Amino acid sequence: MITTEPPLVLTKPDKLIVDFITNQTVVTIATSIDDDPYCATCFFAYNEEHTTLIFKSSEDTEHIKQGLINSRVAGSVLPDKLHTGKVKGLQFKGVLGSASALSDLKKTYYKKYPFALAMGGEVWSIDLTWIKYTDNTLGFGKKIEWKKA
Repeated sequence: MITTEPPLVLTKPDKLIVDFITNQTVVTIATSIDDDPYCATCFFAYNEEHTTLIFKSSEDTEHIKQGLINSRVAGSVLPDKLHTGKVKGLQFKGVLGSASALSDLKKTYYKKYPFALAMGGEVWSIDLTWIKYTDNTLGFGKKIEWKKA
C-alpha cells in the first residue's frame, strides 16, 4: 500500500508554487451554472502581489458568460512541456473578476504578452483562494497546498 503525507498548508504560496506558475503560459478555467459545466484554455500571467491569474477573453465567450453569473471558478495549470513520469501541475479555486480596476494586473499581462495589445477582448482576473501543487520530482505524491487567509 502506498501512503502519502498530507498536504502542507501555508499562509502564502510557497516559492515552488510561485516559480512554477510564473513560468507557465496556459491555464484551463472551469465554470458552471445550472448544472452546465464548461472549460476554456487561455494564455495567462500571474501577479504574485495579488495572488491573481490574469487572462484575456471576450464577454461573449461561454466561460465569461458563466463566470459573470457564478464568479466561483476552478482550474488547472500544467507545465508547458510535459515529461512522462514526472507529474507536475496545480489545481486552483478562485473568484473571476474584471482586471480593469487594477492597472498593475493589466501591466502584468501585457508585459508577458505584448502582442495581446493588438487583440480584441478584455483583461480578466482570477483572485486565487486555494492552490494544490503537485510535483512528483520532489517525491511521489508530494503536494503543497495554499489557502487564502
